[in-house]
Amino acid sequence: MRRAISLASRGLGHTSPNPVVGCVLLGPDGTIVGEGFHTRAGAPHAEVEALRAAAGKARGGTAFVTLEPCSHTGRTGPCTQALIDAGIRRVRYAVADPNPAAAGGGAVLRAVGIDAEGGLLAAEAEAGNRAWLTATRLGRPHVTWKYAATLDGRSAAADGTSRWITSAASRADVHTLRASVDAVLAGSGTLRADDPHLAARDVPGARQPLRVIVDTHARTPAGARVLDDAAPTLIAVAPDADAAHLPATAVLRVPRAEGGLDPHTLLKELYARDVRAVLLEGGPTLAGAFAAAGLIDTVVGYLAPALLGAGPAALGPAGIGTIAEVLRLDVEDVTRLGPDIRITARTRPAPADRTKES
Repeated sequence: MRRAISLASRGLGHTSPNPVVGCVLLGPDGTIVGEGFHTRAGAPHAEVEALRAAAGKARGGTAFVTLEPCSHTGRTGPCTQALIDAGIRRVRYAVADPNPAAAGGGAVLRAVGIDAEGGLLAAEAEAGNRAWLTATRLGRPHVTWKYAATLDGRSAAADGTSRWITSAASRADVHTLRASVDAVLAGSGTLRADDPHLAARDVPGARQPLRVIVDTHARTPAGARVLDDAAPTLIAVAPDADAAHLPATAVLRVPRAEGGLDPHTLLKELYARDVRAVLLEGGPTLAGAFAAAGLIDTVVGYLAPALLGAGPAALGPAGIGTIAEVLRLDVEDVTRLGPDIRITARTRPAPADRTKES
């Protein structure tokens, strides 16, 4: 199963709106006879790829799959039927499929006498497929907030300059992160200050993410770099904003909320456009708004061994007024990138009964 999880990761950034899935097939004697992973939406699923590689040698054997085999016909046929037709006798899958249209594959297999069970290395497989699982369960994209800061938490100097707080190694890693998501989101303040391009550069085979600018008053200049043809772009503006200077196909009208646009509606609009993973790269104000709305799932912080002492904090007001309301995180990874440290953490569900902690 760990091999299947590793195979699944090869599809990251290419399969949306489908999940990443890996499959390993064993023959009757327990040796590996086929492997496969889902390469892109519309392409054969992992089980079919593995069966093709096995060329009939998996009959009477076992399939290890990171996600419950699908039981519906979409752009491809049901994987359950492919496994049945191939004569597979045992199936072990890691995570049950939460998509109502495709779920129930395990029961379909058991109904025809195949020994099918789920839950094997479920936590590891879920971590590798977190964006799709979150989006499918919640009906909105998984949101990763990425920021760069000094050790004292400053995202820019007092005069607003911020290039470059972190090292070239960290900046290169950000492009890899962009290539793994469906959309990169930034605010109008970041746009005016830095005129960012927001595309993934120097990542071989990268599928460019959708670039989204949250610009309530439609102040994005017609010549902004995000409006070039390197990647598709949406400018989210208020319903009454004058966006006549922007390409009509790039304008997305989103209802207002306190302090800007409604982030819940924005994410639902992106989900409807097959966006399942969003990288939030906006400044502290936009990040604070998403945090206040409970819409940050993962945090990736790039910390430079430097001090500024003044300047904007990485995170703006997030609706937290007391230590009892602190947004707790679970650290999943700490990695050294040149002189910097990258910390990856998941937000923790808020407890039902908040109590003051010492």
